[in-house]
Amino acid sequence: MNTARSPWRPPLIWRAAQLLASCVVAPLARLEVTGQVPAHLRRGPLVLAANHISPFDPIVLAAACRAAGVAPRIMATGGLFRAPVVGAAMRRAGHIRVDRGTSAVHKALDDAAAAVAGGSVILVYPEGRIGLDPGLWPERGRTGVARLALASNSPVVPVAQWGSHEVLPYRAPKGLLRGVARSLRRRPVVRVHFGTPIDLADLTHGAPGAARRATDRIIDALTDTLVPLRPDEPDRPRHVDPGRPVDTSRSHPRRR
Repeated sequence: MNTARSPWRPPLIWRAAQLLASCVVAPLARLEVTGQVPAHLRRGPLVLAANHISPFDPIVLAAACRAAGVAPRIMATGGLFRAPVVGAAMRRAGHIRVDRGTSAVHKALDDAAAAVAGGSVILVYPEGRIGLDPGLWPERGRTGVARLALASNSPVVPVAQWGSHEVLPYRAPKGLLRGVARSLRRRPVVRVHFGTPIDLADLTHGAPGAARRATDRIIDALTDTLVPLRPDEPDRPRHVDPGRPVDTSRSHPRRR
């Protein structure tokens, strides 16, 4: 008797949510998606590593992934799973709960590793939070994404995005209506680029320092992928959100 499990496939509710995300983005921004996920990786196993610059990112990335032909399972904060309606939808869609700042955060990595081993595509923010770098460049990453990739021996594709910080303010839902009204008038350009898979073949899971080196390599690749999306904003963004705090303690040195 064949007991092998079939690869995970995105449920209809998640496909429908991606379509809804595209409909939400359209009136608020002009979405430009470039690059591609190689066809043989689109159904997994695969880790998508994205920079995090705005509360609007999950909606943008859901729409961009739909355009790229992928339906990733997202590692998302536990607060979303506790929310009425949204939490139930997140669970049914197969997304993975991350309770940051608790001992349960390790369970999220175990769940993600099992998901990747089952053939899933996982979308992760390696910075672990909305970035507070004053230039909105990727911050020094946390090692969870690298450990996930090394443990599962799965490819990692950097997904760089730029412009979603102009749609919603950092402190949303505070200022949400004002931000939406401004975006409906201006429709800022939001760019998403799927980069080249990152080579981690020389690193061994569990080897001393491997997770840190892999993390730095992922952040470097993500930064390099972001550079062409903001050619006229090389240092600081033109759009400055007065409600966004600045924290340089986790700044990642950019390669020049």
